[in-house]
Amino acid sequence: MRPDNDTSTAPFGTLTPNPAQAAIIRLAHRSGLKRGAFRPWMSRLVSLMRAGPVDVQYQGASFRFYHLASATERGALFNPDYNLEELSFLRAHTPAGGVFVDIGANVGTYALALAGKVGSSGTVIAVEPHPVAYARLAFNRAASRFTQVKLIAAAAGPSNGDLLIETDGDNLGASHIVNGQPSSRAIRVPALTLQQILSDAGASKVNALKIDVEGFEDRVLTGFFAQAPETLWPRAVVIEHLSRAEWQHDCIDDMIARGYRQTGKTRSNTLLLRE
Repeated sequence: MRPDNDTSTAPFGTLTPNPAQAAIIRLAHRSGLKRGAFRPWMSRLVSLMRAGPVDVQYQGASFRFYHLASATERGALFNPDYNLEELSFLRAHTPAGGVFVDIGANVGTYALALAGKVGSSGTVIAVEPHPVAYARLAFNRAASRFTQVKLIAAAAGPSNGDLLIETDGDNLGASHIVNGQPSSRAIRVPALTLQQILSDAGASKVNALKIDVEGFEDRVLTGFFAQAPETLWPRAVVIEHLSRAEWQHDCIDDMIARGYRQTGKTRSNTLLLRE
């Protein structure tokens, strides 16, 4: 990991953007510089003003963003509309007091954004196996004071046990399950089925679910829908489809066959609803 992205233990607010950084971030928010092609340049410029992460508010939650080597954190920092279509869809189908499940939670840009919607009487179950991403997720949850968010330090998988994960480069959001020969950077993590995760969290229903596990989505969902009672099936699902060609079973087609319908599609995700 790059030195300027080492995990910081300083209290939240210590790393609030300085005036120069804040000006750059505002410029990106108000212009085309928030687009993906420009965000790495903006990130390097912010880092020139002060190396390391920054503490900001995003979608109603508090985050320490390690933007220089994390595409997800960079996107959320520089684009206030980052994943907004997906977030709006999930919020529309997750009531106050409801249950939202985030499989592949990363640093919490979905989980913590939905925590405000479910409120203190609801539950967010955030599943993240990578120890660095998990530590950042835990920090952001604490900074946001969202005690309704339950953190699961495990990978979701087709069975209980363990799996190997690895990261390509420094981008934690690209961490994925090892299917072939592992690299020297691979790490072993515990794995749980989605049904086991819900049982352990005490969830008897799921209003909405988001899943982004870099091509392993089918291994998580196909068995779940085949085995779990329909009372546990989420009404709304956001699923990343960028690795659809790598799936062993097309879990989007499987969900549609089970009564879901596609209501939207973004560059990265498919939005599904079960009436």
